[in-house]
Amino acid sequence: MSLQAPERPGPSPPDFPGYALTRPDGSCSSANRSCTVAHLLRKCDPSEWGGTETAIERLCQGLHEQGITSVIYCPQLEQKLRQEPWKDIAFVRRFRAVIPVWGLSAEDRRQMTRVGGNLMSFQLIAQLWREPDLKLIHTHTLGRVGGIGLTIAQARRLPFVVTIHGGVLDLPCGVTGRPEEGRRSGLEWGRLFGLLLKARRILRDADAILTCNPTEAELLQREHPSKRIVVQPHGIPLEVYRVDYREAAWRAFPQLRGRHSFLCAGRLDPIKNPLWLIEQWPDVVSRHPEALLVLAGPCTDPAYGAELNRRIHELGLTNHVLVTGGLPPTDPRLIGLFQGARALVLASRSETFGLVIIEAWAAGIPVIASRTSGSCALIQSHRQGWLFDLERPAAFQQAIDDLLRRPELAMRMVSHNTRVVQEHDHAAVAGRMKRLYESLIEERHALRGPARR
Repeated sequence: MSLQAPERPGPSPPDFPGYALTRPDGSCSSANRSCTVAHLLRKCDPSEWGGTETAIERLCQGLHEQGITSVIYCPQLEQKLRQEPWKDIAFVRRFRAVIPVWGLSAEDRRQMTRVGGNLMSFQLIAQLWREPDLKLIHTHTLGRVGGIGLTIAQARRLPFVVTIHGGVLDLPCGVTGRPEEGRRSGLEWGRLFGLLLKARRILRDADAILTCNPTEAELLQREHPSKRIVVQPHGIPLEVYRVDYREAAWRAFPQLRGRHSFLCAGRLDPIKNPLWLIEQWPDVVSRHPEALLVLAGPCTDPAYGAELNRRIHELGLTNHVLVTGGLPPTDPRLIGLFQGARALVLASRSETFGLVIIEAWAAGIPVIASRTSGSCALIQSHRQGWLFDLERPAAFQQAIDDLLRRPELAMRMVSHNTRVVQEHDHAAVAGRMKRLYESLIEERHALRGPARR
């Protein structure tokens, strides 16, 4: 696909504070240049908010505070929102997108969109091509949307950055990085466009690949030995967790009062695996009758959600499990659920980072988590929390007992984690990202110089 860079972009967006572009010697240019970065997402639906959206929101908040203009590109929704998320920290541009498969049912299309199917968008190509004052394209998705970002970045001679949120190489057996259209009936017509848009060359051609997981970074470096691989953990706004919101949670969910609540925060789907917790909970309740499992997150798989509800009733857990639905990441009710819980419990089959682990530490509670690469990178078992194997539920049960019967152990963990979590403040994370952007932009300017001469 051959394109010529636009000579006269359209009108600039409203002014954001600029930043001084750092030179290789550490000095700054005299001109206060504005920097606009395009972020590409394959899904942004407030009713189905997940860890990826939360991480991007906090990144853009930190970048906004440091003078970077973020433009969020994400697919249109079936129903138009009254108010876009991120309106105070970024511009949001929605594009028409399709699942490029003929013959899919409407429900299959909706489900694949929920979990981030490999979308195609012709409108996104035009939008990115016309975006004024663009200095860098940062994709948070692979597939054809990421390929569009790469194609436009190369055509406009811009740096191109990839962040891997869900894992590409570091995945347990049987777990794939994204849903495959071929699993459902229908004729897939998007492969040709994937080839034209270099969707399979995203990692090979990117100027930098970011991942929050050291194991993923090591595997990527083996696969792409000459590539710049950066371990970049997600950030959280620590100041939000310093306000006590437990009363807000108790008002919204009176069932919490007088109970030992255990919070599972995350979407309801097979990867997050809350059904495993449901199956274990009768044994917990038999020893600790006041134990309450709180499932806080949107349901992104209706069939799985129906199975959860069925098992809750079959196991007689209606008074021992609370399903809250999805809550925005800075909602006082959600923060109050964290702060009031005895622990965060996770049974994920795959977790590249585990942003909720950092949120739990910021809220002052320990974590009981299944062994995934993300949880193992963050948690030293019996020092910062408890790790268990899904195949050994007895270890999970023992962790619950230790927590409730030895409160001094949990207090030591909380004290240790409070010190560790300071490294994940969103401002510090955004500062590291800004420096990477500056470096890549300066390198691209240096490459353009000889060509102009």
